[in-house]
Amino acid sequence: MKFKALAITAVILAVYSVKPVAAQTFTVDTKSSSIKWLASKIGGSHNGTINLASGNLVFDGKNLKNGTFGIDMTSITISDLSGTSNQNLLKHLKSDDFFSVEKYPASTFQVTKVTSAGADKVNITGNLTIKGTTNTLTFPATITRSNNTVSALATGVKVDRTKYDIKYRSKSFFGDIGDKAIDDEFELSITLVAKK
Repeated sequence: MKFKALAITAVILAVYSVKPVAAQTFTVDTKSSSIKWLASKIGGSHNGTINLASGNLVFDGKNLKNGTFGIDMTSITISDLSGTSNQNLLKHLKSDDFFSVEKYPASTFQVTKVTSAGADKVNITGNLTIKGTTNTLTFPATITRSNNTVSALATGVKVDRTKYDIKYRSKSFFGDIGDKAIDDEFELSITLVAKK
């Protein structure tokens, strides 16, 4: 009996003496990271980029636990137009019809949940804030770690702009707009590089 009691005590002590894995924070390299956007409308589309202002990814051992990102809305660019057409659309995107950049110069994304989707793939859920409005967004991503660097890639991330009070030329709100309609959803392709 004494031997059995000692064995049980030893197992309990062994379990409680295992140190928890310390969380590791990786800081996003904003110069090596990128966000590309694509917005479609009847008869065409436009695309461009927008910069990350800051960010971090927090790992619990090998698993992504959470993260926070700041997006510089003032940095939005248009890649498929040049000259006056570029400047006119850029001005419009920054106006109150779209992102109200002067009033809301930053957007944020806060990771709230990460679930495995096999191999290096995960499903990321978080809170996206645009124009002071926050909604939950879930999308798949591929995450790889190499020594002190983490890379994350997410493509085709769909964001419904109408949930952020961006209703300009939306069929959902203006049913008689015809061929001037702009799709409610725009897409993001996100490439993150973060270092310890």
